[in-house]
Amino acid sequence: MTYENAIEKIHSLLTFGSRPGLDRVLQLLDRMGNPQDKLKYIHVAGTNGKGSTCAMLSSMLVAAGYKTGLFISPYITDFRERIQINNCMISESELTDAVEATFPFVEQLSREGIVITEFEYVNALQFYIHSNAKCDIVVLETGMGGLLDCTNVIKPPLCSVITTIGLDHTAILGDTIEEITLQKCGIMKSGSIAVTSAQESEAMRIIERIAIERKIPLAKSASIQLDNIRKTLSGNSFEYNDAKINLNLSGEHQIENCRTALAAIEILRVNDIISITDEQIATGLSRAENPARMELLSENPVVILDGAHNPNGINALCNAIKEFLNDKKIICIMGMLADKDIDSSLVLLKGYLNTIYTVPIDNPRALPSDALAEKCRNIFDDVTSFDNPEKAFDMAFNKAEQDGCAIVICGSLYLAGKIRPYIKAKISSNGGNYD
Repeated sequence: MTYENAIEKIHSLLTFGSRPGLDRVLQLLDRMGNPQDKLKYIHVAGTNGKGSTCAMLSSMLVAAGYKTGLFISPYITDFRERIQINNCMISESELTDAVEATFPFVEQLSREGIVITEFEYVNALQFYIHSNAKCDIVVLETGMGGLLDCTNVIKPPLCSVITTIGLDHTAILGDTIEEITLQKCGIMKSGSIAVTSAQESEAMRIIERIAIERKIPLAKSASIQLDNIRKTLSGNSFEYNDAKINLNLSGEHQIENCRTALAAIEILRVNDIISITDEQIATGLSRAENPARMELLSENPVVILDGAHNPNGINALCNAIKEFLNDKKIICIMGMLADKDIDSSLVLLKGYLNTIYTVPIDNPRALPSDALAEKCRNIFDDVTSFDNPEKAFDMAFNKAEQDGCAIVICGSLYLAGKIRPYIKAKISSNGGNYD
């Protein structure tokens, strides 16, 4: 089997969509020898901030000498971003060998009338790979929800982490904060400990109640004291326990994500579950990366790539524009999935954007560019629909160079993954300053 064959087999399952529930993945894992039971986890759920929090946790654990697995979704440019060991993508041969060994179980179940979805298989695949690699700890990001998310087949983790909760995936998780919080809290298990980010009052009450009912010690991000915070477009710096830390993740929301990650590390350290020094914490945080989250790709002209796709994420983006780009006109390249709360997101962006270029996304759930443009015209004056993201970026880049505008790309991580390589190549060829 070639690497290309392996990727094709994985993506062949995409047509079966996303279906909450654990029965199917449990049957698959049982055929694979239940690799999930051989590992220890930090399990992370939430609406926003999961990926960044996971990246920080993984980076700190690696700096402390732990062989650390990482499972995140979605990927930006390379599928193997989803399954990492010590903050490095697994090799193509590792993925190919794992698919060759495990995909026959998917086919076997299919013949028995049990259809495995892509996310279920990829989740089982990462358990298999991380188990074979004998990882000390796996930082495990949920896909959707928590209670019925197929990552939730694990035994009580070392720590459950709940990042900021907001309205997203409402058709599946519920259309209120309370309903969504109950789903996210499904990862909080008796016999474990838990951490939460700052939350709306309704969400916090539910998290606290569940922690009490299940006798789970609960730490809060608010317990983490950061001093001398300095925020820039390229990242944040601060002091923690007298250690100076440079975080290459920008935006006020990343300060909160960092507090959450630190609260998890501290509760694990205090309970003698992990051993880590302040110096290792600082080193780990300075190495943490999470592409397409307020990512500064160029300083001249300013180009920001952000995967914000729901009201919480868009609000964080608006705060960053207000703080760092309030002296510039903003050209926004936007593509969104039809099942997101597009109208609320657009209302939040009112007053922050001057020009909008809508673009299509290569995803069956995408809202067509023309349809998104029509929605935007209800709020913004200068809106143009493009038939591909590259054309839109070329137009925006030329305008930004001439007029000193800033470019912001947002609306979907799928869009970010498609356009990021093109942007980096374009900026590089133009002698731009990019990371």
